[in-house]
Amino acid sequence: MERGAKTVCVKTMSKQEAVTIIIPMPPKWLSPNKPVCGRGARMRHWRCTQKQKKLAKEAVIAEGIESGPWQKVETKATFFHKQERRRDGSNFNAMLKGAFDGIVEAGLVVDDDHKHWTTLPPEFFKDKEFSRVEIVVTRIK
Repeated sequence: MERGAKTVCVKTMSKQEAVTIIIPMPPKWLSPNKPVCGRGARMRHWRCTQKQKKLAKEAVIAEGIESGPWQKVETKATFFHKQERRRDGSNFNAMLKGAFDGIVEAGLVVDDDHKHWTTLPPEFFKDKEFSRVEIVVTRIK
């Protein structure tokens, strides 16, 4: 499977619009537990964030959703790791800040502040073949 991002537009039975964005697993440099000390580390962190932002933005734009910008959304991230182990959900959600910014920059959501954006706790699964993150953005009316 391709290492870039892609989207899958889904309409549920409850008439809610939702978009699933699939992006590569965030690099360890985006972890809040990874210290960003020194110029090299700051630049690496910035590059990783910008790449994630670009992938998410391109995936949303490629979907061509005409009903945006959505006023209120709920997001849920599902992480598929190659190894099964205990994970800290708060840290992994924080690693997706670049992707969330890309979704807003693409015009799908008004803003990623607390009035417009609710982030649900992430889920973790094992997939030996293809590690990835699936972010489901659901419009709330």
